[in-house]
Amino acid sequence: MAESDSKQLFAGMQDSGKLQTSPSPSNKRKKLFLALFSTLLLVAAVIGIVAGVNSRKSSSDDIDDTSPSHTILRTSCSSTLYPDLCYSAITTANVTHKVSSQKDVIELSLNITTTAVEHNYFTVKKLLKRKNLTKREKTALHDCLETIDETLDELHDAVEDLEEYPNKKSLIRHADDLKTLISSAITNQETCLDGFSHDEADKHVREVLLAGQLHVEHMCSNALAMIKNMTDTDIAAENKLTNRKLKEQEESDWPAWLSAADRRILQSSDVTPNVVVAADGSGNYKTVSAAVAAAPDNSKTRYVIKIKAGVYRENVEVGKKKKNIMFLGEGRTTTIITGSRNVVDGSTTFKSATVAVVGERFLAKELTFQNTAGPSKHQAVALRVGADLSAFYRVDVLAYQDTLYVHSNRQFFINSFISGTVDFIFGNAAVVLQDCDIHARKPNSGQKNMVTAQGRLDPNQNTGIVIQKSRIGATSDLKSVQSKFPTFLGRPWKEYSRTVIMQSAISDVIDPAGWHEWSGNFALSTLFYAEYQNTGAGAGTSKRVNWKGYKVITSATEAQGFTPGTFIAGSSWLGSTGFPFSLGL
Repeated sequence: MAESDSKQLFAGMQDSGKLQTSPSPSNKRKKLFLALFSTLLLVAAVIGIVAGVNSRKSSSDDIDDTSPSHTILRTSCSSTLYPDLCYSAITTANVTHKVSSQKDVIELSLNITTTAVEHNYFTVKKLLKRKNLTKREKTALHDCLETIDETLDELHDAVEDLEEYPNKKSLIRHADDLKTLISSAITNQETCLDGFSHDEADKHVREVLLAGQLHVEHMCSNALAMIKNMTDTDIAAENKLTNRKLKEQEESDWPAWLSAADRRILQSSDVTPNVVVAADGSGNYKTVSAAVAAAPDNSKTRYVIKIKAGVYRENVEVGKKKKNIMFLGEGRTTTIITGSRNVVDGSTTFKSATVAVVGERFLAKELTFQNTAGPSKHQAVALRVGADLSAFYRVDVLAYQDTLYVHSNRQFFINSFISGTVDFIFGNAAVVLQDCDIHARKPNSGQKNMVTAQGRLDPNQNTGIVIQKSRIGATSDLKSVQSKFPTFLGRPWKEYSRTVIMQSAISDVIDPAGWHEWSGNFALSTLFYAEYQNTGAGAGTSKRVNWKGYKVITSATEAQGFTPGTFIAGSSWLGSTGFPFSLGL
């Protein structure tokens, strides 16, 4: 395709750069040998795992082990996408004596996966010692360290949640929390690898990481499948027992973790800030980054950073320890955080974000996130969100290619404006954009606009992009020339891409076909693209694509599954944001 895109299939990349030749004076040979030896050890370990799986696959039928633990193990693994790996991982670790339930199998699998993730971490650390790395390779390796670190936290939290299952929370909440944690862990492995798909030179580093990352991804996939099987079974049994459908708490309820003080703050129209950011020095800090750095770690109460009107030229990261942070601007047109990092100038897509938020329960209101790199700089993210239970109210997100990176976890946008060109809403979160204005803008010559590029990797991930009760149109610069720049609702970034457009007004900027392929027939039968009760000149479905994975939803019951109340478990947390929302259709 005409546009440069890091999310293209790696096999189809064009050579745009060569890996530099490593210096080899004699006093450096020892270090080089040790690095290569360490890499060979990792490869040998992975080969051993694969060989063990293949051996198990060829001989499993000959094993006459009818002990209860092995029966439970086999039954549990039968629901996974990689059953031989599932079985061999636990039997090789010689921990089958601990298996007395499906929950035990899941927990053991997660613990074994954690060990594999730790091995990957040290592999990345060793790779960072190479002397011939490009700027982007170094950035991509640091992206890997960040996503690996998050994965370790997610696996740890999942094990803790499992130990309390099914008693601490409702079955529905337990199920959604566990599936979210492991879905995010799967996404993190792919994010690491995606950082090495910009240049041909990246391929050499990617190959060293590939086996280890895929091994963890497949282990997480197995855990997710077993979690879904276990929780679906338990919820169905509970429904049958009580003869009613299980319900989460009503939208008027507040989560148990929210303090009384926070409830008063969020119910009030006047939010008292903890600190004020003002570029002119009239506040507590001159930069948003400084205010975030000074915020308490792991806060259990809302920490409000008031950002006074002005243009803040900086890249801001709200790390995983910065929980319950709120950005409160003075107006979406007057409070602007802007940057220009981009792939052409050496960044990864992941690191190009002007603002990146990972700490859970992040909120933002009345401000703009912007990346001004422009269409010629290709991937250049304005806002990246990996924060679970995060919400955005009356914000603008402005860029060109890859504007809004909804990376992972559960997210909600309301009354917001998102604008861009190629894949401008992309990622693998479970996200609902409700009552938003989503506008394509004029791209570079020869480019096509794609509103979405959703990246679900596994059929059991609870992720997807839902656009509900919104307006899909064009900016003024595109309207006059829109016949020259085809615009589509989306294309499949990954194999199980899932996007639903419902109850929205779609203008004639959208091509009658509606959706566009990624590369040939890739993902066309495994994706899930759906439309429900849309209106407008671009909403007609008679000329839409005829892919196996595309459908027009006609059932309100099916559509309900993609509403905030169900798709992102909104009834248990959206009330705590203080933002408006609708849980249903």
